[in-house]
Amino acid sequence: MLRAQSFCCLIGAVFCYLMGAGAGFGVETQVWEQSEQAEFARGTLKNLSVRSDGRVTLGPNFRELDSTNIPYLWALAQDSKGTIYYGGGAPTGAVTKVMALSPHGKPRTFAELTGLEVHALAVDAQDRVYVAVDPDAKIYRIGPDGKAQLFFDPKTKYVWAMAFDAHGNLFVATGDPGWIYKVTPDGQGAKFFDTGETHARSMAFDGEGNLIVGTEPGGLVMRVTPQGEGFVLYQTDKREVTAVAARDGVIYAAAVGNKGSAVSVSGAAVIPTAPAATASGARQNSARGGTNAPLLPAATGSLNVSLSGGSDFYRIEKDGYPQRIWSSASDVIYAIGFDAAGHPLLGTGNKGMIYRIDSDHLSTQLLNMPPAQVTAFLQGRNGVVYAATGNVGNVYAIGPGLAMSGTLESEAFDANAFSYWGKIHLISDLHGGKIAIETRSGNTSNPRNHWSSWSPVEDNGFGGQIPSPPARFLQYRLTFTCAKEDSPELTAVDVAYLPKNVAPQIRAIEIAPYNYREAPTNVPERAEEPSGAPASISLPPLGQKKSPPVTTLEGGAVAMLQYRKGYVTVRWDASDANGDPLIYRVEIKGEKEHFWRLLSDKVRDRYYSFDSETLPDGRYVVRVTASDAPGNTPQTALTSSLESDSFVIDNTPPVLTLDSVAQKGAARVLKITAKDELSWVVKAEYSVNGGEWRLLEPVNRVSDSRILHYEVEGKPGDVVALRVFDENDNVAVKQFPVE
Repeated sequence: MLRAQSFCCLIGAVFCYLMGAGAGFGVETQVWEQSEQAEFARGTLKNLSVRSDGRVTLGPNFRELDSTNIPYLWALAQDSKGTIYYGGGAPTGAVTKVMALSPHGKPRTFAELTGLEVHALAVDAQDRVYVAVDPDAKIYRIGPDGKAQLFFDPKTKYVWAMAFDAHGNLFVATGDPGWIYKVTPDGQGAKFFDTGETHARSMAFDGEGNLIVGTEPGGLVMRVTPQGEGFVLYQTDKREVTAVAARDGVIYAAAVGNKGSAVSVSGAAVIPTAPAATASGARQNSARGGTNAPLLPAATGSLNVSLSGGSDFYRIEKDGYPQRIWSSASDVIYAIGFDAAGHPLLGTGNKGMIYRIDSDHLSTQLLNMPPAQVTAFLQGRNGVVYAATGNVGNVYAIGPGLAMSGTLESEAFDANAFSYWGKIHLISDLHGGKIAIETRSGNTSNPRNHWSSWSPVEDNGFGGQIPSPPARFLQYRLTFTCAKEDSPELTAVDVAYLPKNVAPQIRAIEIAPYNYREAPTNVPERAEEPSGAPASISLPPLGQKKSPPVTTLEGGAVAMLQYRKGYVTVRWDASDANGDPLIYRVEIKGEKEHFWRLLSDKVRDRYYSFDSETLPDGRYVVRVTASDAPGNTPQTALTSSLESDSFVIDNTPPVLTLDSVAQKGAARVLKITAKDELSWVVKAEYSVNGGEWRLLEPVNRVSDSRILHYEVEGKPGDVVALRVFDENDNVAVKQFPVE
């Protein structure tokens, strides 16, 4: 039952949070929500199942029956007395084992056979066990005494599956070539059906005595009648049909790998390795096993398939209509089974996951086995399902009841800042059971490195206050307890937290070139000044000296400035770790003064321009103060300030002085000094008798100081005009009559 009051409180908090976010507020209560399968699966689950819609419940009871020393188990079978047989192998050694486990006994070695792998097992009506050993496949029959005798040699590389019909005939699915053999009880076998494929990769009987066969590389699902007539039920989009099953007239099939991938088929499917993410160009192995699963030695002609495309699971209805009902881009399906209610079970790798298909739209991540691959299922008695695994080779019993308890330890949540923890809310239906809550916190991303200890949370129905100390990271742990045979159900977990407000930071202040301001909206644009200054300029990001090809500035600073005589533009780089909106206070003072003058307050841009002609010439410093007040209360708002380097305000032109006039033949040489109090003199031009302006170099040819000397020739009666610019574009013009 949904906890209505907690839910309403939560919705209110989220609404306030969203409204605050829309209004530009930064530091206020935030919510970490987990409600999806992928989110819960990032944690560590023990004895819990997660449905595809995010619902978490106790999983089926499962227990380990045998942990073998066989790296990979591929096949399971059971005799009439309930004894379970299982076999597998490894890519090393010359002998493989078949193990046996009676209902009340201990695991024992049932038989040892020459070969690398056991891929198929079958038991006849007399409880004799049939074992297919690969490569260079041979089938052995083993009596109750454990003695093996060669039963049938198909003269193929692989035997992938075996099954008995109602008359005691053994049907054998082989690889390279993809044939089906029919072997009579006396061991006389012959080709029964040719799939036309390289491998008859999987096989099962349906309820009418037909064989259902999955192939490779065409990815076909075929039906073969008792008379040996074949019909393709469905051609999948995948390369290899790894498992088939039939129940109540419905056919199920699992297929893996993309067709058309670059593979070199030399005669055999591989003893699997399931797909793992690799670098471009790296090879991935296919079909039956994990990243570390064995491949048959190259000498056997085995195939190493580059597998991509994940897995698909199909259902073929009684009327033949096929439909894909489950798909995964990463999990590889090795086996199909059924639970006590008839729901299909999928054994996958390389995460050791068992999925239950609940409907066309829902599936459940039922169990996460410790080994990497779930390779085979066996329907046991009384609702028990047996599972075999690879990497490592274990045998488990699953069900039929639920686990009595289970835990979910969440991933480590990163609040991205030191935070105060509020309440944790569970949206759940307890069904009479219990979900206990614990939390812990820390300041390292690894929870094992000196975090606080687990602390219980008391939930009064309106959420429980998290007792863990303020920190950057948080984990929760939920312990589910079953009531009778009904599991609690968890729908969502919400954790409220408040990041600690951190003062904003101003990292740099720069003064833009003199006489430029941000593009004004109410001042006519001026195209060019007499000095030749451009009408507009683009500035590089703060800290760069040369303008990049793109004129956009970093951090929202001015992208384009326009010429405006006497204007100073200050720009700065600022940020707030909490994401708060910022406002700025801009102040100025003379370099040797002790008090600040306010230029502007509550500036929201990261730049400010002002008319320096309102201030006396001199050296000045600007101070910018950032405040996060728009996103915080007055009691919690914080500020920080940074001062610029000193810069010159100079709106006074240089002074021109005639020092002397010297005779040079019929001409006269005027010696003139240009002097500026604060800025370098950077350019001079002269005109004679109202003629065009011509560039004039100083006597030393280099414009390198505040005082420069110039010489200009003229004839008596001429009027020489001199125009001089300082580096702040102040212009002095003076006429000198030549006598």
